[in-house]
Amino acid sequence: MEVNLNQNEEYKETELGLLPQDWEVVRLGDIAKKMRAGGTPKKGVKEYWNGEIPFVLIEDMTSCGLYLSKTKETITEEGLKNSNAWLVPENSLLLSMYATIGETAINTVPVATNQAILTIIPKSNFDNVFGAYLLKFNAERLKMQNIQSTQKNVNKGIVENFKIPLPPLSEQKKIAFVLSTVQEAKEKTEDVIKALKELKKSMMKHLFTYGPVPVEEAEHVPLKETEIGLVPEEWEVVRLGDVVEIHDKERVPLNSAERSKMIGLYPYCGANGIIDYVNNYIFDGEFVLLAEDGGFWRKFENTAYLMEGKFWVNNHAHIIRAIENRSINRFLLYWFIFDNIEKYTSGTTRKKLNQNVMKKILIPLPPLSVQQKITSILSAIDQKIEAEENKKKALEDLFQSMLHHLMTAKVRVNHLEVEA
Repeated sequence: MEVNLNQNEEYKETELGLLPQDWEVVRLGDIAKKMRAGGTPKKGVKEYWNGEIPFVLIEDMTSCGLYLSKTKETITEEGLKNSNAWLVPENSLLLSMYATIGETAINTVPVATNQAILTIIPKSNFDNVFGAYLLKFNAERLKMQNIQSTQKNVNKGIVENFKIPLPPLSEQKKIAFVLSTVQEAKEKTEDVIKALKELKKSMMKHLFTYGPVPVEEAEHVPLKETEIGLVPEEWEVVRLGDVVEIHDKERVPLNSAERSKMIGLYPYCGANGIIDYVNNYIFDGEFVLLAEDGGFWRKFENTAYLMEGKFWVNNHAHIIRAIENRSINRFLLYWFIFDNIEKYTSGTTRKKLNQNVMKKILIPLPPLSVQQKITSILSAIDQKIEAEENKKKALEDLFQSMLHHLMTAKVRVNHLEVEA
């Protein structure tokens, strides 16, 4: 697929800026067979809910990608009849009008929607996939047309009169093809990331129960029951304070005004990661940062993270380092993520992991060689996840760039040959 960036095309001045001679500026209402919002059946009538008809909310649209095939909620035929909801035919273009204005999706099955969503059934000269991308690109301009209220919304009348650039149908389909190709690659990458994260969870459970042995050999590993569950017989269970150095006394919090006078290259870290960069540091080396307050401590959450090199830390993260020949920083990091550390926290509105309590966290302690093997296995998965996340970011950037260039005709694909 070749996209020509330097075609000699003739352009004309329009109310939407420079556009190719063969593009039109049209009202959205002029290229729609039908536009209609939905409605919500009464929540208190149980006969209206949990039926066979998917009921679309904006949250379904924001999480489904381009195509929507399932919803969190469903309604019955009775709910449909006794509300302003209606049965939207498949392959319609859905547009959010309230709060999150400009989200789009194409339903692959018949659905009903609530009143915050406008259904657009395109005429034959308006490709629905192109339309979904076009409205997503123009979401900010659409928001500027909103009705001033507690929630800044748009309505059917505003959408009908909204002006859009309209290429010839053949070019619409080619633009949709190019953008869908990138979008599909991104979604496949997201699926790989999700699978790798599930693999990591499974591997953690296996490794912290049986050690670094093949799955088929796990049943032959002698286990013992401990305060933290089953572990191999040769492992110890110890308190965290027995295997780490604690460097909390060296922390120095800086407020935003102080940091604004210290802008630099060194990470300034908090409970959940890097929050700023400053021109000085107070730590140099490899440390594990474990949230003291404002953190996420449940099983498989990002309870802790590793910092290497020169950095600064505020007073919302504990600073610990494994004692040499006793434990390994990354091993401790993976245990914190695997375990439910929340049970050690106190408080209601803002939970806190007190330092004295932190010292009493129970951890498994295999021989150092075993810790290293476990760390190597999990680190390899982390590296694959990072590579896929970098790929996803690159695809997102490519998509946004192509969306801008194609929708403004800075890049033309009208001569692109697309295989049927």
